[in-house]
Amino acid sequence: MSGTSIIGLQWGDEAKGKVVDILTSRNDIVVRYQGGANAGHTIVADGKKFKLSLIPSGIFRPKVQCVVAGGVVIDPAMLLNEIHTLREQGVAVGKNLMISDRAHLIFPWHKETDRVLNELANKESLGTTLRGIGPCYSDKFGRSLAVRLGDMYRPTARNRLFDVAVTKFNMLREAEVEWFDGNHEEAAEQLVDQYMGYAEQLKPYVADTTTYLLDAVESGKRLLFEGAQGALLDIDHGTFPYVTSSNSSGVGVSAGAGVPGCYIAKVVGILKAYSTRVGGGPFPTEQDNAVGQKIRDRGNEYGTVTKRPRRCGWFDAVATRYTSRLSGVSVLSIMLLDVLSTFDELKICTAYELNGQRTTNYPSHVDDLREVTPVYETLPGWQEDITGVRSFDGLPQNARNYVHRITELLNRPVGLISVGPDREQTINLNL
Repeated sequence: MSGTSIIGLQWGDEAKGKVVDILTSRNDIVVRYQGGANAGHTIVADGKKFKLSLIPSGIFRPKVQCVVAGGVVIDPAMLLNEIHTLREQGVAVGKNLMISDRAHLIFPWHKETDRVLNELANKESLGTTLRGIGPCYSDKFGRSLAVRLGDMYRPTARNRLFDVAVTKFNMLREAEVEWFDGNHEEAAEQLVDQYMGYAEQLKPYVADTTTYLLDAVESGKRLLFEGAQGALLDIDHGTFPYVTSSNSSGVGVSAGAGVPGCYIAKVVGILKAYSTRVGGGPFPTEQDNAVGQKIRDRGNEYGTVTKRPRRCGWFDAVATRYTSRLSGVSVLSIMLLDVLSTFDELKICTAYELNGQRTTNYPSHVDDLREVTPVYETLPGWQEDITGVRSFDGLPQNARNYVHRITELLNRPVGLISVGPDREQTINLNL
């Protein structure tokens, strides 16, 4: 076995990018295997801040091969812009980046569909970033109107893309969706030219990544699988319908990357020392009050991609125990512990009350999750600034007690604790 998987255990935004960046130096290949430009990873290194949406966080290690696998959906304009921005910041992007020819492409009609569907869900937002991710996955599973990156290099590419574009434009018009005024065939021709241009620029990076990764694991290469979003947003196992459009828990790694689970030796579960989520959906431990605002301000809890303020609350051990089991987590990384400094007391949700019964099981239906009452355990906080601490023993006793309690409730050991955004602001125990 030669692979390590990084999985967010909450509703995303767990600072996975930092852990990937730290672990990359031990690996030969970093793989992004699901999601799209709705993911936002922030890396802070040597005082510089880098933001990524599609490119794996391993791009900052020149000797590491970065792979965007077939399970990812790609907005080519955004990907090219990300490559350009990284180069402007002095980051080398060339042969160290590989993009799957199986990856599906996002088109303007996907974004328009995303907008329309979001407006229909006027009661409670599903949390979409309006980047066209969900509609692109819908076309992927519908098959007939889907376009993969590898399709763009076939002799029939121009004609097929034109036919798809005209069909999509007419479907939106028939549905009385405002799209544009003008000739659909002329618009389709313009779109074909645009996307053929994107494909030509991306061509040096495009490859059969599935074969590449299978060859890599069979030859003993060390792979790091970088998850996007969080396990509670998994399309099949999360808080449906307030989820993302792919399998963002540990069960999605093999499907998205094309690498069997027998090659994954370690699963690192990433969690914040508190809880956050974006958009609608139940959130049992949410603190829509001064406590929540203090967490938001101290943690800078605003979306990397959307800039939306995140909903904040206390740590939910019921939810993260569920996702730890679902994802096969072997070790934990506790992030943003420093955000909880200066709180007089801290709370951890250890169980739910539902219909008069106490349970530690996570409900499978959102209607039940809306009805639960969190059962809290209160722990004393700490006042000290811990951003300069580099050992577990250097933490205040109350901070150590808080970490110990999380590991007890999740029944998993902790391998890393983050006490600040920079890669150096890390307590590495045994990761």
